[in-house]
Amino acid sequence: MKGNGAFVKRAMVIGGGIAGISASLDLGNAGYDVVLVEKLPSIGGRMLQLSETFPTLDCAQCTLTPKTVETGQHPRIKLVTYSEVEGIEGKAGDFSVSIRRKAAYVDWERCTGCGLCQQKCPSKNPSEFDRGMGLGKAIYTLSPQAVPNKPVIDPSHCRYFKEGKCRVCEKICPVKAIDYEQKDRLVEERVGAIVVAVGFDLIPKESFGEYGYGELPDLIDGLAFERLNSASGPTTGEIRRPSDGKVPKEVVFIQCTGSRDPERYMPYCSRVCCMYTAKHARLYKHKVHDGQAYIFYMDIRSTGKGYEEFIQQGMEEEGILYLRGRVSRIFRDGEKLIVWGADTLTGRKVEVSADLVVLATAMTPRKEAKELAKKLGIEADDHGFLTEAERKLRPVETKVEGIYLAGCAQGPKDIADSVAHANAAASKVQALFAKH
Repeated sequence: MKGNGAFVKRAMVIGGGIAGISASLDLGNAGYDVVLVEKLPSIGGRMLQLSETFPTLDCAQCTLTPKTVETGQHPRIKLVTYSEVEGIEGKAGDFSVSIRRKAAYVDWERCTGCGLCQQKCPSKNPSEFDRGMGLGKAIYTLSPQAVPNKPVIDPSHCRYFKEGKCRVCEKICPVKAIDYEQKDRLVEERVGAIVVAVGFDLIPKESFGEYGYGELPDLIDGLAFERLNSASGPTTGEIRRPSDGKVPKEVVFIQCTGSRDPERYMPYCSRVCCMYTAKHARLYKHKVHDGQAYIFYMDIRSTGKGYEEFIQQGMEEEGILYLRGRVSRIFRDGEKLIVWGADTLTGRKVEVSADLVVLATAMTPRKEAKELAKKLGIEADDHGFLTEAERKLRPVETKVEGIYLAGCAQGPKDIADSVAHANAAASKVQALFAKH
């Protein structure tokens, strides 16, 4: 797609998490057209998987859903979900972006989102959204609050693609929206500025062999705990052990799992782990009143508004026990998990018996972030986070005019900081457009 030389006052936001949504709404409400590109079938990002948010313990979906709905219905925001950026040409004011729209095997123009296909699909497989603790279907939407509320078929789990038979969803779809012949297709969008908000990943849980990951089903990460605590999760909000469904009476939470560990994992602080671990422990106590929560920590970093008070309330009012030190080993003893560690304040070794262990694993860049950076002509640091033009004075700009960063694409952040960062990126886009 070639431009006519005119400066295009239309923006693209890459990534549909809370940062991408915030930037899109800011720009749309300012009167600019926005193309929001999201890799997954629906927008919302990691926040879709959360139960509550710190430090207020507000329902995550009660906060997020109005934003996703507003975004989906906004007259100036065009959603391009289940899609990825393939290439980019041009300069500020005239970028031509090639986007690969992945085959959903469902005609979204016809689909009404009734959900009948998902109800009748006979395929059952571990749900990635529920961190493998629940069962999903071969045809699915990410969540009950999905925007857009349109399903996709995963060929790796679909019986028709694997065995050449089934086609149940095709037979029962009342509007004939199933299309097994659908192919990926390339589309182009012309925009004047780009906001990159591709979010984050978590360090693979398989990395922690010393903790028995893969061998101990009752050893989970923090995102899995979010799904256990969520009313839309695999246990409908009850805290139960994955192995046997029992309510855990003793839970150990381990902070800095993979963070601040330059010799083996990531040298940086992931910034959110202290707070979401405190949140997890408090939510556990709210549901299991006679349970005991232990938190192993290196240091407590609670720098946000109301954060320190939130942690103190957990210790003083809910009896959460903090142990300063590293954990060296976790192993099974009968139905219990034994956690070996050290209390660096007393210099003593510590052994804690637990029914469930939750790891606060390190935030990492998206796997595709470095490749995207090359396509955009911007830089990434040694870890893969995208690099700002100047850390203190130009924290949302890149060295390429017209391309900006938002949220965890630039580095670990909590929700509040991600939104503020996105608001700043949207303001920079508006300032650029105002010059022309």
